[in-house]
Amino acid sequence: MYRTIICCIGMGSRETASRLLRRAAALVDEGGSIVVMHVIESIPHRHLTELPDEFETTAIVDAEKKLASCCKEMGIPATIEVRVGVAASLLVSVAREKSADLILLSSHVTNITDYVFSSIVDKVVRHAGCSVLIDRRPDPAQEGSAPQVEDAALF
Repeated sequence: MYRTIICCIGMGSRETASRLLRRAAALVDEGGSIVVMHVIESIPHRHLTELPDEFETTAIVDAEKKLASCCKEMGIPATIEVRVGVAASLLVSVAREKSADLILLSSHVTNITDYVFSSIVDKVVRHAGCSVLIDRRPDPAQEGSAPQVEDAALF
């Protein structure tokens, strides 16, 4: 179906990450590629008086290890990309760089900041040059069963 998929994964729920990876693997063409993308939001340096200099480097290495481990456990071959910056802009620009034909990301529970500043999902949908799939549903194995609260276990 798709040659190149950008699969956007946060460092929140491992269940969400697994669900997104399974969906990406099901949608990628034979011989296609999956790029697992995580963005560490940049914090202006004037606000970083308390954080050590190696904070970003440590966060990047940690995210790369966790995402690679998840892909390996699931048997899903993927390229891992972890970048620092503004999430929506980076997701759209990486999709353009990689000539992706699908960006796959997950929705979240809306809060007041989404109404004031707009969510990452909203920005990606508006600015992406390719199709965007927003994952909202539980796994097919869970469909028809009682709604389940997503696990709170962090990566």
